[in-house]
Formats: sequence, structure tokens, C-alpha cells
Amino acid sequence: MKELFILAVVTFFTLLTYWLVEPFAHSQMHKHIESEGFAYKDLPALTKKGDAARGKDLVMGAGACAGCHGIKVEGMPAPMDPVTAAQSYGVNPPDLSNAGAVFDPKFLAALIKNPAHALDLEHKYNEKSGKTYPMPQFYGAGGDIDQEVADMVAYLQSIAPKQEELTANEAFETACGRCHAIHYPYNLDGKIHPAWTQIGEKPSFKKKQDELAFEQKVLDYQDSLTKYLGTLPPDLSMYIRSRGEHFIKTFVENPQAYLKGTAMPRVGVNAEAAEKVIEHLENVGDSKRHERASVGANVMIYIFIFAIFAILWKKEVWRELH
Repeated sequence: MKELFILAVVTFFTLLTYWLVEPFAHSQMHKHIESEGFAYKDLPALTKKGDAARGKDLVMGAGACAGCHGIKVEGMPAPMDPVTAAQSYGVNPPDLSNAGAVFDPKFLAALIKNPAHALDLEHKYNEKSGKTYPMPQFYGAGGDIDQEVADMVAYLQSIAPKQEELTANEAFETACGRCHAIHYPYNLDGKIHPAWTQIGEKPSFKKKQDELAFEQKVLDYQDSLTKYLGTLPPDLSMYIRSRGEHFIKTFVENPQAYLKGTAMPRVGVNAEAAEKVIEHLENVGDSKRHERASVGANVMIYIFIFAIFAILWKKEVWRELH
């Protein structure tokens, strides 16, 4: 029993040291920001009940959304390819098919009326800097602008999939995929998913020249994106493991809280879509997590059983010696 007591004491103080030192080190090395639950309290609430039919007319007409954005669910492809769009606007405008499921309705309304404010980029786009955000403000179509914006938001929500139908991959593509790449292919449920670039999934090529042509398009897009943001956004392949879920969620929710003056916009996702984005990053950067947890539990069971047999064996040996 003496050996067991010594083992218990060593284990206790080892765990105590870890749990005291490791959280303290993280608190000193990384700024800690608490999430606000993706409530976006600085943005006004929608006070009007939207009408999706009127909203569709506005999105297709006076709102001029379809002039820059594709809406695949309505059979409308993007008006420009990603590279040309990035050369025009700095970044490729997102397809709006999933916008109503991914983005918070308050954020969508604010984005339509005042993009720089909704994206928390007024420090970059203002009268003093002389810069205007590439997406123009919606000044109304002659009626009650708040009602018109509510109608447009209602339309986007009406064409979007339900939250339970929105996949993790779709949430990532809509919220993050036009700025961030995922360099490595990943295995999910036995299916190999290709690497993601800012212009879409990297296809397989039979000819090297076709692959080089695609890579040139990616580089051209990245050049435009770098000029727009000041730096190329990081590859997110292993970000879930290097930064962790809490950092990613709170950074997406409020980039300015971590990096004051950063050119990264507030993404505006709702809480459910944020969970889907995290799920996608876990699938990419830690696809073996469930298998690893299962193996870890089995190893601990094995060690426990082995320890019992080792103790019994020790007692038997020492009894014979005595």
C-alpha cells in the first residue's frame, strides 16, 4: 500500500501544478475576452415585420444586391468570377443563398443600411481617411427604409436553409471561405474532402498546366485580398488546435476586442452558425478527435487493469520471499 500512497501523492501534486500553472500561463500570454453570445448589442433591433415577397423585389431591383451577389438557390450565378470580383471590390461578394441562416438578422439589416458600421470598420472607412466601403449603402426605394430593409432580410431568411439543414461546410464557406484557405485535404466519415482556396475547392487535375492555371487564379485573388486587408488572412487548417474554440468564437464575434484597428471585419454570424463554423474547423484540423477520445479511454482502462495485476503479482512475489 505504501507504493500506492506514493503514487497518489505524486499524481495529486502533478495535477495540482498543471491546473494552477497552465491556466495562469494562458491568462498572461493571451488576452481573455468573454463572449456576448453573438447578441451584437450595438446594432439596433429589427422593429418591422418583413414581407419576403416585397423583399425579393427589392433585392432583385432597387436594392441592387443581385448586381454583385449570386443567389444560386434562385438560379442566379455570381455576376463575376471570384478573381474579377476581388479585383473590383477587394474580396468576392458572398452568394446570398445561405445568408439568412448564417448571419444574425440585426447584422444583415445594419449591413444593408451601413456596411462599414455593421462590419465595425468605421475606423478604416470614414471621411478622414477618404475611403468608402466597397459595398454601397442602401438609401431606400422611396418608402419606409426600415420596412424595406426588414423585407429584404425576410426574403434572405425565406430562401435560406433551416438551421438544422445548414451544413458545417456551408457555414464556413459563407462566413469565412472567401478570405481564409484550408491548405490540407481532410477525411470526414470516410470521404476525402479537397483543400479549400479563397476561390473554392481545389479540384484534381489531369494536366499540370491546368493545375498551374488554377493556382495562378488563386494567387491573383490573394493579391487583391492582401491589398484590401493589408495582409493575407491566415490559413485555418490547424487553427482550432493552435488557438482553441473560445478564441476563434470570440475573435469572429468581435475582432476589434483582440486587435484594435484590424482590417478584419466583424463577421456577423449568429450563435448557431458559429457552432457550425467551429464544427467545420474541428473536422478539418482534428478529424480524429472522436477516435482519439475512444482510444484514450481504452488505454486508461488497460492501464487500470494492468495496475491491478501488477499489484497482485507484487504481493505474490513478496509473500514467497518472506
